[in-house]
Amino acid sequence: MTTPLNDVTIRAFSPADETGWLRCRVLAFLSTQYYDDVRQHRPQLSEPSFGLVAVDTEQQVVGLLDVRVDGAEATIDTVAVHPDHQGEGIATRLLDAALARLGGSGVSSLDAWTREDPAANAWYRRMGFTERDRYLHVHLSDGDDADGFVTPPGFSSPVSAFVHVGIDREEEVRSRFARVYVCRQYQRDLWDPDSTTPAG
Repeated sequence: MTTPLNDVTIRAFSPADETGWLRCRVLAFLSTQYYDDVRQHRPQLSEPSFGLVAVDTEQQVVGLLDVRVDGAEATIDTVAVHPDHQGEGIATRLLDAALARLGGSGVSSLDAWTREDPAANAWYRRMGFTERDRYLHVHLSDGDDADGFVTPPGFSSPVSAFVHVGIDREEEVRSRFARVYVCRQYQRDLWDPDSTTPAG
């Protein structure tokens, strides 16, 4: 069932939203390559970083977007929409609200990192983001070749591990590990430092 956009409100995250935030995030990620990135608490964000939620008429969290701000650069830390509400334009409304909040703040760029899920990559491109960088997320799992992984004396060999690897080693790591993802950085310029007008 599609929810009318005027039945969804975008507002600032409040501590009372944490349980809904966690549920929305885990359900949204379940069908993506981040399916095991489960948290028990929402990470704390300090000003000028901020969080937004999309809530329905019953104040249930149906979408979320957290932005970390570091000087003139900002990063989308998390964006997620509840599976029952995907395709309704909620993520776009959240981004629009975030961009409005960043406007005039001195932040010149907004970036985000995502794996290979086609829908996520397509959304960032539609929203005016450009790919700037990429590397590999590699998971060591049961049955993979653990050669080269080192643990402290007295510890067993690794049961599982998650590491970053340069994109130039993609062919090698894909031949050794079952779970390898290209992680892409997308960036959208918000303000041209050499101009007095916002970037397009």
